[in-house]
Amino acid sequence: MVEFALPANSRVGTGKTWPKHGDSKRLKEFRIYRWNPDDNQNPRVDTYFVDRDDCGPMVLDALIWIKSKIDPALTFRRSCREGICGSCAMNIDGTNTLACTQHMDDVKGAVKIYPLPHLPVVKDLVPDLSVFYAQHASIEPWLQTASPTPEKERLQSPQDRGKLDGLYECILCACCSTSCPSYWWNGDRYLGPAVLLQAYRWLIDSRDEAAGARLDNVEDPFRLYRCHTIMNCAKACPKGLNPAKAIAEIKNMLIARQI
Repeated sequence: MVEFALPANSRVGTGKTWPKHGDSKRLKEFRIYRWNPDDNQNPRVDTYFVDRDDCGPMVLDALIWIKSKIDPALTFRRSCREGICGSCAMNIDGTNTLACTQHMDDVKGAVKIYPLPHLPVVKDLVPDLSVFYAQHASIEPWLQTASPTPEKERLQSPQDRGKLDGLYECILCACCSTSCPSYWWNGDRYLGPAVLLQAYRWLIDSRDEAAGARLDNVEDPFRLYRCHTIMNCAKACPKGLNPAKAIAEIKNMLIARQI
C-alpha cells in the first residue's frame, strides 16, 4: 500500500509566539513561516502581533515592522513597495500575491504568510527562483532582427503597439507560475505561465523578426503543452494579466504555420 507523507524534516511545526509590542489594543495577528537552513531544525510557524496604530496598512508594512521592532532575523525580499518589481511575492492567506499591494485588513482573522509554493526555500519567505529565471532567459527575451538597423528607432503602429497591452506589464513575480499545478509537477521542463506570457510578448511584437525560431523554441510536449487552461495563473496574477490566453495564442500560432 502506498503511503504519502512528507519527509520528517519537512513537516512544519508550531513555532514561537512572540510577546506583544507596546500597549496598543489594535493588534493584528500574523502567523509566518520560518526556516533557517543553518540550524538543522524543521520549518515552523511563528506568531506575531502587529500594532496597527504604529504600522502602515499593507502586509509588507507589517513584515518590515516585525523585522524592525520584534524579530530582526525574519527574512524576506522587498524593493519598490509599489507593485512594480515583484520582489515581495509570497503566499498570503492561501493566495499568491504581492505583500506590498495586499491590505492586511482584507484578510479576516490571522494573516498567514508562507513563501511561494513548490519552490525550494532559501530562508524564511525567500524562495529560490534560479530555475524560473533560467527559463525566462531561455526564451531570449529581447528584440531580435535580421534587417539592417535603421538610422532612428524601429517604428510601430499604434495598433501593433496595442497588441502588447496585457503582456509587457508582467513583472516576473512568479505568482502565476507557482499557482499552476502543471508547473508544480513539471517545473523542470514546463516553462510555466509567466515565461510563456513573456514568450508571446515577443512573438506578437511587430518589430521582432525571429518568430519562427521563437516558435521552434517553445514547441515541445513539456515546454508548452503542459498547460491545461485551469486558469489559476489568471486568478493569481497581481497585475490582472491572463497568461492562459497568451499560451492559447502561442498554440494558435503553431497551428497556423502548419496550414
